Amino acid sequence: MGLLGRARECAVLDRLAEQVAGGDSRVLVLRGDAGAGKTALLRHLTDHLTGWRIAAAIGVESEMELAYSGLQQLCAPLLGLLGKLPGPQRDALATVFGLAAGPPPDRLMVGLATLTLLAEAAEEAPLACVVDDAQWLDRQSAQVLAFVARRLLADRVALVCAARVGLGDDFLPGLPELAIGGLDEGEARRLLLAGVHGPLDAAVADQIVTESHGNPLALLELPRTWSAADLAGGFGLPAGHQVAGRIEQSFVRRLARLPADTRLLVLAAAAEPLGDPLLLHRAAGTLGVEIAAVAPAVDDGLLQMHGRVEFAHPLVRSAAYRTAPAADRHRVHHALAAATDADADPDRRAWHRAHATAGLDEEVAAELERSAGRAQSRGGLAAAAAFLTRATELTPARAERLRRALDAAFANVRAGAYDAARAMLAVAPGGPLDERQRAMIDLVRAQLAFASSKGREATPLLLAAARRLQPVDLGAARQTYLDALLAAMFGGRLNDGALTAEVSRAARAAPRPSHAAPTADDLLLEAFAALADDYATAVPLGREALAALRGGDVRLRWLWQGVVLALELWDDEDWCELADRNLRIARDTGALSDLPMALGSQIHVCAFRGDLRAATALIAEARSALEATGNSVEPNGSLLVAAWRATGDAVELIENGLRDAHARGEGIAVGVAHYAHAVLRNGLGQYDEGMEAALRATENLRDLAAQNWGLPELVEAAVRQGRPDVAADALDRLTARAKASGSDWALGIEARSRALLSEGQDAEDLFREAIERLRRTRLRAEDARAHLLYGEWLRRAGRRVDARAELARALEMLQAMGADGFAERARRELAATGANVRKRNAEATNDLTAQEAQIARLAREGLSNQEIGAQLFISPRTVEWHLRKIFGKLGISSRRQLRGAFLK
Repeated sequence: MGLLGRARECAVLDRLAEQVAGGDSRVLVLRGDAGAGKTALLRHLTDHLTGWRIAAAIGVESEMELAYSGLQQLCAPLLGLLGKLPGPQRDALATVFGLAAGPPPDRLMVGLATLTLLAEAAEEAPLACVVDDAQWLDRQSAQVLAFVARRLLADRVALVCAARVGLGDDFLPGLPELAIGGLDEGEARRLLLAGVHGPLDAAVADQIVTESHGNPLALLELPRTWSAADLAGGFGLPAGHQVAGRIEQSFVRRLARLPADTRLLVLAAAAEPLGDPLLLHRAAGTLGVEIAAVAPAVDDGLLQMHGRVEFAHPLVRSAAYRTAPAADRHRVHHALAAATDADADPDRRAWHRAHATAGLDEEVAAELERSAGRAQSRGGLAAAAAFLTRATELTPARAERLRRALDAAFANVRAGAYDAARAMLAVAPGGPLDERQRAMIDLVRAQLAFASSKGREATPLLLAAARRLQPVDLGAARQTYLDALLAAMFGGRLNDGALTAEVSRAARAAPRPSHAAPTADDLLLEAFAALADDYATAVPLGREALAALRGGDVRLRWLWQGVVLALELWDDEDWCELADRNLRIARDTGALSDLPMALGSQIHVCAFRGDLRAATALIAEARSALEATGNSVEPNGSLLVAAWRATGDAVELIENGLRDAHARGEGIAVGVAHYAHAVLRNGLGQYDEGMEAALRATENLRDLAAQNWGLPELVEAAVRQGRPDVAADALDRLTARAKASGSDWALGIEARSRALLSEGQDAEDLFREAIERLRRTRLRAEDARAHLLYGEWLRRAGRRVDARAELARALEMLQAMGADGFAERARRELAATGANVRKRNAEATNDLTAQEAQIARLAREGLSNQEIGAQLFISPRTVEWHLRKIFGKLGISSRRQLRGAFLK
């Protein structure tokens, strides 16, 4: 028999089960008020899944600060499959679940590991992952489930969650959901009467049906707390309260009728969501209560004692805990702490001890601090922050309280709990502050400012923190100066230029540590400080820093900073090598939070190297990585690739990129977006708009990248527009930087640009020099443009035969790259020489999506389904599903045939 009044909802769940059993994945969120019947519908689903594997979890309000506690509940029945996961994924889950020690895993690696684990489980039998009260999941578990939910496609997995309207609206937004409303009047009356034994006054029945709004739990629960006289005598419901509040009050009244010992055991069960009967039994012994005393709660239907302790409804748990006297809550948490194994679960024991303590207690505070360290090692930043915050509150000594408050503030910033971080900062002035602690306060404030204002306020606070740190911790000061400098530089035109200069002066004035050889970050600091002041001075310092990065082990953040530095120095060898190394390490180590930045750098490299197809594939991967972090911004480099390819959406992408860059306060991104627009317009031969975009790209002399990239575009567009004055000014600025760099890339671009402003043999010699220098670099795109410009010059000089050779070479290179705008420009120029130019063969197209093309390329390179899935954040079975579609579209039947297939 189905649930009363829920035929439609049950049919949706039954159909979902059929689809998953047939080989598809399905995600569904049941959303409704408390008591609407979400839990009953989940039970209906699981009761009808014969032969399935079931993994279940329940969100618990008191567990929200314990990182991955909800995910651990869900995955517990599947941990026997952990050994089948790839090493980094296996280690990530083992670490966050406390099964093994290790460095904090990246949250995205935990998400990928969970996806793989569920896919493995579904290989044996269809898998139902059922989560009730999802609004109370800890944040890390909710984020991982969001990651998984958006990537389930071809695995036999059903992820069905229930979340309360209002509290759980931000859980899995945008995914399929089923609204669980109230029963209609007829069904509501039937349910009400079915639960009442004895007479029910018609007026009371009408009022219950009306005011319950068809809420099933209200219809079942409210009459249970009324006397027969109430039901038969016409007394109405108390007015003026929400249904959920009335239901909870109904449970409060039922709990109040229980014996005192029973209430104490129910409270203990409410305070410990593990649902372990043995744990409850041990806690009962500490409380001096027989475990049999729980029987009245079981008999009344409030509690179940089977394989685990379960409440009839989450509102019973909240009613039991919230309404208990504080003294009883302290007693219960003390008993649970005593019952918890200090070796097997020290953090939960510490958490119970913290809730059992009413006053100050250094011993408990120290235990919480140790738990914070363990939580952080598992990647549980929110849990670490919660432990440290509570430790601060319990600390009696002022100096220790201050130290822990600062640690808690930093932990809360990293966890994104900014209000809690500010609260901990407010505690700090209550203790004796030394200079280092004052600097740490400035540093936390700077991080808070960066989070809220996208860097506009962060730079001066970082500078103040670095200055305070310098006398007491020179190494930390220099790191903070580098952070301040990069914040100022990336703010670029949107920041105060005078402030950038001030940070540069302060950074250059900070001495190197005397006790050791300079590290890579010491050298990076000095190079970036010089870049903010004088380009020529920065070049030798930058080369020293790049040399340090080429040898030995370096941190990931240093590699990314090295990529930026190499680009600024026009050092194509180090730029390509460091970008490749940065991306490889980010992938190999599972540093997935750093992956979008590493991919963005590699996208730019691929664009300049003329491999726009690889760049397009990386953009698809970067979008997956950004989506996994909940970030909706366009990947770095996508604007430039769209400009080179002259795609139909290029202008829209650039406009959106400019708007996002302004919103984030990233002046560097503003300059690069204008540069991409200049490339687009110059490629299409629209030089008026190209010159305007290039002027905007280069208008701020302190913008990173935009000067080196934008000035050649400005020279080219201005010459074509008949503005030699604008071109000459741009060339002067370009020459100063190119001569200081001295690289083939820099001098090749300078020669190509100077040739446009020269005549006769001088111009020809410069074009040939540009081609020769750029040929020695890895930058085929710049080389192709040199051939194009030389060919255009030869045609205008009347040397049609010579022009054909150069333009044909340019056309071949540009078409091979997929640089459609510039290729069409070369084709037009070649046709103007009288050559018979055919358009590109239409067979070089297919209808693969961007993700399908990426999967096809990776499969062609020999990667396994598991390796492809790990790189693209999808399951191996989903990779296989895509490959079947790819084979059909390409008219092939095996991976081997991919080698001969054209992939756009």
